[in-house]
Amino acid sequence: MTDDQQELVELLNGVAQGHLPRAMGVEILEATAERVVGRMPVKGNTQPYGLLHGGASCVLAESLGSTGAALHAGRDRVAVGIEINATHHRSATDGYVTGVATKLHAGRSLATYDIVITDEDGRRVCTARLTCMLRDRPPADGANPVPQLPTG
Repeated sequence: MTDDQQELVELLNGVAQGHLPRAMGVEILEATAERVVGRMPVKGNTQPYGLLHGGASCVLAESLGSTGAALHAGRDRVAVGIEINATHHRSATDGYVTGVATKLHAGRSLATYDIVITDEDGRRVCTARLTCMLRDRPPADGANPVPQLPTG
């Protein structure tokens, strides 16, 4: 990764501080508008049977796809998830799952990403698709700050 990409990854991981993805241990490993890679621990993100919760897979998928869409949108715009679907292929019970979000379409008003989540053995756990609406950035205020992403 270049220094700019590393700085971006550190910023994106910090933006999530205190929010759902951070609480679930989502970590972004690399990020561009074309491809975002991240991972999440299975431990702490399971349903009562000890299997990775399907909703946790959706949190990882939306976190990665939304990051790509935000990078595509640029500094003066925001990405807002409007639709996600997910197919859960197999369970995961330990270790980490890794997601790779790949841009399918990115225009002025919509961006769609395909997200593949795999276990540590490279087996597909979940396939998701996320569509984000791209909007002009609202003005930030003290109660609702809108994080700024770096350019480049």
